[in-house]
Amino acid sequence: MKIKLICVGKTVKQYLIEAEKEYLKRLSHYGQVERIDIPELKNVKKLSKEQIKQQEGELILKQIAPGDHVFLLDENGKEMSSMAFSDFLQKRFNAGGKSLIFVVGGAYGFSDELYQRGNGKVSLSKMTFSHQMVRTFFLEQLYRGFTILKGEPYHHQ
Repeated sequence: MKIKLICVGKTVKQYLIEAEKEYLKRLSHYGQVERIDIPELKNVKKLSKEQIKQQEGELILKQIAPGDHVFLLDENGKEMSSMAFSDFLQKRFNAGGKSLIFVVGGAYGFSDELYQRGNGKVSLSKMTFSHQMVRTFFLEQLYRGFTILKGEPYHHQ
């Protein structure tokens, strides 16, 4: 099963770019993980928050196929320990499907259509992080989840 991380905007801080590259490289040993960047909207000063979410949502939905399992990285999503997240991954792999997709939305969250299309929501923390940092944190947790599933010594518990 292919894993995709769809993100609104691109990472601009060099230290975060390097961290993302490192985890994507590590993840390549476990399967196909793809990062898809949705370009930030232009002329947003003229748009309401709802219009921004709607337009971003349309761009995100174009990247999702009918058989894909979609999980939104959302502050109101389900919080899991790293062990529980690895179990979550294993259950998704066992269920099959074309792709497992995780989405990092824009500054205002997700459109109603995207919430309706999603199969669930996952929260990395009750704390608020920048969208750029969430990408790195998520990739690290994805890597950690794979090492747990493979019984490798990265995670200590």
